[in-house]
Amino acid sequence: MRLLATATALMLTVGTAQAETQVRVHYAIPTIWADVQQMLADAFMEANPDIEIVIDGPAESYAEGVQRLLRESVAGTLPDVAFVGLNRWRILEDRGLTQPLDPFIEDEAAFEAAGYTGALRSLGQYQGQQHALATSASTLVMYVNPDLVEQAGGSMDDFPTTFDGVIELAAKIDALGDTIDGIWIGRHDWRFQSLLGSYGGRPMTEDESDITFDQPAGIAAAELYARFVDEGGMKTYGQDQARQAYPAGTIGIMMESSSLMTRFIEAAGDGFDVTVKALPVAAEDPSTVYFPTGGSAIVMLSEDPEVQKAAWDYITFVTGPEGARLVVQNTGYAPTNALVLEDDAYLGDFYKDNPNAFVAHQQVANYAGPWYAYPGAEGVAVTDLIAAALVEITEGADPETTIKDLAETVRGELGMK
Repeated sequence: MRLLATATALMLTVGTAQAETQVRVHYAIPTIWADVQQMLADAFMEANPDIEIVIDGPAESYAEGVQRLLRESVAGTLPDVAFVGLNRWRILEDRGLTQPLDPFIEDEAAFEAAGYTGALRSLGQYQGQQHALATSASTLVMYVNPDLVEQAGGSMDDFPTTFDGVIELAAKIDALGDTIDGIWIGRHDWRFQSLLGSYGGRPMTEDESDITFDQPAGIAAAELYARFVDEGGMKTYGQDQARQAYPAGTIGIMMESSSLMTRFIEAAGDGFDVTVKALPVAAEDPSTVYFPTGGSAIVMLSEDPEVQKAAWDYITFVTGPEGARLVVQNTGYAPTNALVLEDDAYLGDFYKDNPNAFVAHQQVANYAGPWYAYPGAEGVAVTDLIAAALVEITEGADPETTIKDLAETVRGELGMK
């Protein structure tokens, strides 16, 4: 008995010694990330048995996640690292919560050679400092049901590349029956920014001194929402219902994040072949086009030097080629480490076997830009105001008047007037 007790105690001691440091991780959107977060943690801990990754219960959205982190900062219960929306980490930086990563990077040339290109790093930089590293990237794409397109007299080989053409096709699909909807898009800041960017517009001036989405590009983007409803047969149900309806075969064209690709393909099963098409480019000068890069970035929040060392190891694993491989293979996100695309050891023939992913990731490569984060403490509230305005437009409000009124309201919220 004494021998057994001694052996048991020894086992417990060894188990404790193996995990010398614990790193607490926050993330959001479990419908996309739950399984992948566990994969990342397991793979990292297998390679680093002295570090234990503890995953907090997820937030349902990036906005909710940032609000939770702000509350935890007040309570003194912040996690050590956090996956946050690419448009949300600035809110944490503005509160002084993010730890600059530059001291950990040290050798800039070696870091870039490890797959962290200047373009990718720019997604987490502010005023010359690296506050975040991108962990996933996505843009708005069109998910198409080829069966409904063909039933409506369209052709996947000659699929429209303009918004006018897409709306015309959506109207034909909508006419197939009462249970079929031609098109759908979420009434959400990121989706509005994507349409705005297609017309070459930007939400704000470069110095963030004024709102610019009330200019012609923004009005054109807002008018699309009205046309989707009036001409394309878009119903005004919510995101969750739409994300069930498309793979069920009742929406012809769905404009959604490329990150949902795997989920839609699995949900559609043998019902139809989920097909991804690039978002139309509406600007006369394609060089002005940008599609805001959705997805997430990871930030370091811990102030403990020992935890920071372990957290940095985890951050570089997640954002390195092995972590990027896991993200790409298990979501619709594009990689945020260049080595994944350059070295066949990571993805090999993945894109040959997944043409939808190639379309989505090529769009990221061609047109990716920053997901604008409205500055200051009211930044999250502004995105809610934009969503509310888009709801009004889809319910019949005049797009130009609504967008111009919205811009004035936002200027007031951000102290610009």
